[in-house]
Amino acid sequence: MLIRNIWAVGRNYADHAKELGNDVPTSPMIFLKAGSCATVNSNEIVLPWWVQDVHHEVELALKFSQFMTVVEAAVALDLTERKLQNELKAKGHPWTLAKSFSDACPVSPFFSFKNFDDFRDRKIRLTVNDEVRQEGRTSQMIFGFEKLIEHVKMHFPVCGGDLLLTGTPAGVGPLRDGDTVKAEFEGEITHLWKVRQEKPPQPPTTP
Repeated sequence: MLIRNIWAVGRNYADHAKELGNDVPTSPMIFLKAGSCATVNSNEIVLPWWVQDVHHEVELALKFSQFMTVVEAAVALDLTERKLQNELKAKGHPWTLAKSFSDACPVSPFFSFKNFDDFRDRKIRLTVNDEVRQEGRTSQMIFGFEKLIEHVKMHFPVCGGDLLLTGTPAGVGPLRDGDTVKAEFEGEITHLWKVRQEKPPQPPTTP
């Protein structure tokens, strides 16, 4: 099923909000990533040549069915061009360019997610080159599964196949060409990616 939209929740782990110098929200803070920037079950992350400071943000991704229920989930990366994001935010400009570039949402294979109670205290972890960068538990989420699902369905035109990214724990940091990234959701999925950055285009040669 086509992923049209990626509804992403910002600052849903208090420690992550604090590490970026942001206030902890009192209601879900939603931003949109283009569905076309998702890559599902790939083992490669291809960064555009023009990005300079892409950060990893590991998240549990919930998938909406055609009946607007959630019965599947995956572990995903909300990739963010942090330098651009900070510059655009400082100018009061939209920061879509920092969130929706090609391959900006790598997604693992999906697994069954029918009983929410089974997932309320699971570990989510990300390592880069075997170094643990991010680790948290779903019990640390400020807004839980039902609240997030209710909120986006109430306020946005959610479609079957859309993803809901539920927030990232503290420890976000840069990815580099050649890095090996491993994302884990306890008891369900472990997925590996190799990072590759495109080469800048060569200027045309003159005869």
